[in-house]
Amino acid sequence: MKALRSHSVGGPETLTLDELDSPVPGPGQVRIAVRACAINYPDVLIIRDMYQFKPARPFSPGGELSGVIDAVGEGVTQWKAGDRVIAMMGNGGLATEVLAPADKLFPLPDGVSFETGASLLMTYGTNMHGLLDRGHLKAGDTLLVLGAAGGVGLSAVELGKAYGARVVAAVSSEEKAAVAREHGADDVVIYPVAPLDKDQSKALAEAFKAACGPEGANVVYDIVGGDYSEPAVRSIAWEGRFCVVGFPAGIARLPLNLTLLKSCDVCGVFWGAFAARDPKANAVHIATLFDLLKAGKINPRVSATFPLDRGGEAITMLADRKAIGKVVVTMP
Repeated sequence: MKALRSHSVGGPETLTLDELDSPVPGPGQVRIAVRACAINYPDVLIIRDMYQFKPARPFSPGGELSGVIDAVGEGVTQWKAGDRVIAMMGNGGLATEVLAPADKLFPLPDGVSFETGASLLMTYGTNMHGLLDRGHLKAGDTLLVLGAAGGVGLSAVELGKAYGARVVAAVSSEEKAAVAREHGADDVVIYPVAPLDKDQSKALAEAFKAACGPEGANVVYDIVGGDYSEPAVRSIAWEGRFCVVGFPAGIARLPLNLTLLKSCDVCGVFWGAFAARDPKANAVHIATLFDLLKAGKINPRVSATFPLDRGGEAITMLADRKAIGKVVVTMP
């Protein structure tokens, strides 16, 4: 088998393609022949030792994959060789074969491609938890999504529409604005490149307010952070919910007096911890996602694919914030 692995702290250029023995599944495990592995922002961080979890080296990044089971370990009865599955791994997915706990898999529905399957759980799973459990989104709300053209952002736009919200997408270019509209955004704000000075920050807040309407955004879904967070808080509605999802633009420093003036909530969205702490609630969300996919209300946009030996380029695309939708590494 082959695996793209991190042997030392650094960027994607430090990854090496290694030849390894095929792993043997132990009790309660299955071996998956990987067909597709989606790249997510944690993959940018984990190889630099900047993520919450720091696996022992050498390790492969890639936490979201799809493939076909080709071997099962002792005690596994719910799966068999030939089953198509989706797995959330934390890391290890950038390999042609992986071992996974049998009780942590989801069936890949017939007719759904491996690329789509690998692009579903982390983004849409995060947003089901973030929008519904943390943001308490409901029909008729106005939802402002920052970073609305990336994998998490586009899925937030789609889910916002699926649940009856009016969605304002905030993006960094006309190209990304067009994509957000294709996926259902009702209005779009194009923000300037950070850092923002005081006048630019004020102008962006006014642009958010104009797009969200006189009452403001009931839910702000912040996938970007940095200089963009404060203007978004200034556009929030009375008793709105500000969801902290990610911060590729940097960790924001919010003036907390705004939360008092708006009587708003600031809440974190950590889907991985939620899924581990409440797997039953997470399973309900995932089942709903499959229903939405079948109904055509969501559709992961895979904008770029790379072979395994170029997996570092896929990670670089996310690190440089050039990805639109999902970026996927595919295996032969």
